[in-house]
Amino acid sequence: MSNKTITDTNYTFPGQTHVYKGKVREVYSLDNDLLVMIATDRLSAFDVVMPKGIPYKGQILNQIATKMMRDTEDLVPNWLAATPDPNVAVGKKCDPFKVEMVIRGYMSGHAAREYKAGKRMLCGVPLPQGMKENDKFPQPIITPATKAEMGDHDEDISKEDILKRGIVSAEDYAVLEDYTRKLFQRGSEIAAERGLILVDTKYEFGKTADGEIVLIDEIHTPDSSRYFYADGYAERQEKGEAQKQLSKEFVRQWLISNGFQGLEGQTLPEMTDAYIETVSERYIELYENITGEPFVKADLSDIDKRIETNVLNYLNA
Repeated sequence: MSNKTITDTNYTFPGQTHVYKGKVREVYSLDNDLLVMIATDRLSAFDVVMPKGIPYKGQILNQIATKMMRDTEDLVPNWLAATPDPNVAVGKKCDPFKVEMVIRGYMSGHAAREYKAGKRMLCGVPLPQGMKENDKFPQPIITPATKAEMGDHDEDISKEDILKRGIVSAEDYAVLEDYTRKLFQRGSEIAAERGLILVDTKYEFGKTADGEIVLIDEIHTPDSSRYFYADGYAERQEKGEAQKQLSKEFVRQWLISNGFQGLEGQTLPEMTDAYIETVSERYIELYENITGEPFVKADLSDIDKRIETNVLNYLNA
């Protein structure tokens, strides 16, 4: 399996100044204010990176994100300049804000777990009484998180704390909030056209060298977003049934059922090749549902070389 996936990169591009390795993406900084972002096939859940990669996952995430960036750039400026390879995005180098802008339209995932534990306040936002899991919020709520370094957990934080601690200025934060709501609205409209509900998602922003706030990283992919199928949503809520969802929640649920939630002393269950194959198929299904287009598998015969050649051709053009 391993030869069909890319789980680590070690390139030397012309003018390269720095390499940052995140949980899933590897970002190469070049001296001309360009970033080369490579989406690997690594899979992370509960802030832990799984030992094996998932075939096509990097391509899927990169192609959904770049398509969604193009579909929202009339609303919110973004960092993206080109996609020279199925797994690669190239764009403007930015200074990232140290917060993730999480926005939730429904009571799901982390919010539902907190609610079940009796909390009625999330990141300084009051939660309505009498809600049940997967109910729609009266209005989408923004529940920011501080960005963790590799290996740490992202932490919930309130707007008040962000401003008080000077993590983001009040003026910039107002822009982040405005952009977050606009993107979520557009993302929800795109999802609805595909028979999906955008449940929650997160956005990351940065500042370019000339001080412009832009959307960075990736958007509306199954790694950063949760989607439900719209068909049957109301009936399932009515009956108290689990919603049919398109996200990597299926991986989290598999881990939980195998006794793993990223807590100390817990061991990662083994992912067999057969299970990995099913995860890959689920990701392809996610791609086709989210984009409304058939997935075209990239050539996996030598991914490393393919990426390097495509990036070099772009940089040297």
